[in-house]
Amino acid sequence: MKQYNVTGMSCAACSARIEKAVSKVAGVTSCSVSLLTNSMSVEGSAAPESVIEAVKNAGYGASLKGRNQTAEGSSPEDQLKDTETPLLKRRLLWSLGFLVALMYISMGHTMLGLPLPPFFHENPVATALAEMLLALIVMVINQKFFINGFKGLVHRSPNMDTLVALGSFASFCYSTYALFAMTAAVKAGNPELAEVLLHDLYFESAAMILTLITVGKMLESVSKGRTTDALKGLMQLSPKEATIVRKGADGIETEIAVPVGEVKKGDIFVVRPGGNIPADGVVISGGSAVNEAALTGESIPVDKIPGDSVSAATVNMSGFLRCEATRVGEDTTLSKIIRMVSDAAATKAPIAKTADKVSGVFVPAVIAIAVITTIVWLLLDARFGYALARGISVLVISCPCALGLATPVAIMVGSGMGAKNGILFKTAASLEQTGRTQIVALDKTGTITKGEPKVSGILPAVGVTEARLLKAAASLETMSAHPLALAVAGYCREQKIWPDDVSDFKDLPGRGLSAVRDGKKILGGSIRFISGEATVPETLTSAAARLAEEGKTPLLFAEEGSALGLIAVADTLKDESAQAVGELKNMGIRVVMLTGDNEKTARTIGRLAGVDEVFAGVLPDGKESIIRQLKSQGSVAMVGDGINDAPALTRADTGIAIGAGTDIAIDAADVVLMKSRLTDVSAAIRLSRATLANIRQNLFWAFFYNVIGIPLACGVYIRLFGWTLNPMFGAAAMSLSSFCVVTNALRLNLFDMHSAKRDKKIKLKRMEGKRMSNELEKCVKVEGMMCPHCEARVKKALESLPGVTEANADHKTGNVKIRMSEPVSIDIIRKTIEEQDYKFLG
Repeated sequence: MKQYNVTGMSCAACSARIEKAVSKVAGVTSCSVSLLTNSMSVEGSAAPESVIEAVKNAGYGASLKGRNQTAEGSSPEDQLKDTETPLLKRRLLWSLGFLVALMYISMGHTMLGLPLPPFFHENPVATALAEMLLALIVMVINQKFFINGFKGLVHRSPNMDTLVALGSFASFCYSTYALFAMTAAVKAGNPELAEVLLHDLYFESAAMILTLITVGKMLESVSKGRTTDALKGLMQLSPKEATIVRKGADGIETEIAVPVGEVKKGDIFVVRPGGNIPADGVVISGGSAVNEAALTGESIPVDKIPGDSVSAATVNMSGFLRCEATRVGEDTTLSKIIRMVSDAAATKAPIAKTADKVSGVFVPAVIAIAVITTIVWLLLDARFGYALARGISVLVISCPCALGLATPVAIMVGSGMGAKNGILFKTAASLEQTGRTQIVALDKTGTITKGEPKVSGILPAVGVTEARLLKAAASLETMSAHPLALAVAGYCREQKIWPDDVSDFKDLPGRGLSAVRDGKKILGGSIRFISGEATVPETLTSAAARLAEEGKTPLLFAEEGSALGLIAVADTLKDESAQAVGELKNMGIRVVMLTGDNEKTARTIGRLAGVDEVFAGVLPDGKESIIRQLKSQGSVAMVGDGINDAPALTRADTGIAIGAGTDIAIDAADVVLMKSRLTDVSAAIRLSRATLANIRQNLFWAFFYNVIGIPLACGVYIRLFGWTLNPMFGAAAMSLSSFCVVTNALRLNLFDMHSAKRDKKIKLKRMEGKRMSNELEKCVKVEGMMCPHCEARVKKALESLPGVTEANADHKTGNVKIRMSEPVSIDIIRKTIEEQDYKFLG
């Protein structure tokens, strides 16, 4: 995705016009324009030159982000700097000065009895000329409205500036005509007619419209600047200098202070107490407590020792750290966070599509309504000045800006709030979709549990010593990176038992490990896997069942077809897991747990956590299959941290990655939880719901304002209630509408996403109906099926089980899909398959 800066936009009609023009460029697959950040994101193979040319042809300007930044001295902070508000302030002050003089001349004397020079009393033409001159000065000061407005008209893409320019210009032109009529009346010796025409001038309206719209633009600009405060804050966290260690020709190390941009991967840098860490890296020596609040929002410092990772922009609180840089520049965690927040603001939420469609036709429709309004009042025998005033009111009260800002300002504030609290939404669509979640699927290891299992028991087989069992376990588990393997390997090291060399090592996901040691095949894994490969005595089988019921994971080991014994490993729940699940359920969300662990262990963990349903014995590819099934019952959010969770994270409506997980899981997810705290799942959903509610409020206000305001400006209510609208009040209403929308979005900054006090249960009737009408499904892996006859045997055996309505086997893939009217134990399914002389793999 390429990002561009866009200039010349004033309202939602502008962004809609640019999107339409760029979408027609060959090679562009999608285009999203943000009125809030004046940026555009384009996906596809189109050359940047073609995209920029299309924008220029539409009447706007564009440049590729990041190009020539160094030469121009433009940093990311400079790009977000509010340069528009100071210009608008100057314009407003000058406009107000001349407007006050104009209003004094036109209304001060007649309405308030304020004194005027004698020649104004004696000569109405002089009064009119003074009004025209002052109005003309205000129009020149605000010439940007006319330049952009009429340019849009020429390019057949009228925008908000077009409406303002037409309204002000029409007032000025009619008033100029009235001035000439006054001059003619004076020459004809009819001063009474000249006095009447003096009250038919709209020079003050022409100037007031421009000034009031500028007031609204300035208020909107100030508020828009505040919506990017979170992003600016993140950018300012990045340190400007780093102290790196360089070795001279004589071998002596020296410390050199360099700009952080010059730090390269592999450089050694040092950080003293109170200093900011300049790049992501690994601690080589030293120790300290590091405050990571800038990235995670967690105020409690984290202890760092050699081997631990550190991140850029975090603060060294106490000790001396010597680190090696592993990620620098745009690859650091901070840079990725900034990019995610920026991308979320540059993309569009699906909820904005309705407003975009309306904005595309809004301005031409308003111009047509204004013309029709003027004609209708003329046909009703109204004075031309009165009829024109109605048409001008329609032009200046209509506000496409409020429609265009309704969604992006809320998205920017919501994603910024999330980033400050360690919750990163990658796109606007993910921020919207998270709030619609009906089912949350949680991976067990590392998500519900701490992911730091410990050995809790050892049971050698009869005739096998504990040392022999641990020697075999160490030889196997040292080769694997699985959390359970790390626990066993760590325990063996503590017992001073070192691994032997092995060959032909195999990691069988969801089942176990195998290798060859001294010419003998050794195995380790679940009881289901080992039972199919070796003879397991009843004592070990019953012990494994008992340990599983206690929530522990029994790992069996075998050598040359004979069981060596089992090692029990226990992984404890995270402190906040039960609370997090409880909060999700209180929000009306169904919580399920997915794990490759055996069913008894999984159900024990599930019961402790309080989840609604447990899917046990799930292979990595099985998680994705279960997510697909759950999606038929409602919107699904998958929460995981491992490489094996990536397919499920991608398949889910919303993928949520625990920040301490693997880079692959984080890349596959839509939302990243930097704190790795499960309660942040409910916080993310809460924030998304609040943002969605805010967007709906903004859209309602934007639509409601125009639905009520345009008929009022047309004069529809005059016969009913006697209500009429002066063009000046119409301009005031237009200027305030956008300000109200932006201010409403800023209220999100006060939202407490961690408070469950205002949680509301979503309506689950539709989802529950689906759950009742849909049968349960399981997909199991079977080895040994060779032909359609084998498929038929497995199908017949499984369909004879109570609760199984249908079974479909595929001998080519080894998959058997089972549909059930009620839950059937996985152990019964395994036993049924094995009775037909086939191997059940999980």
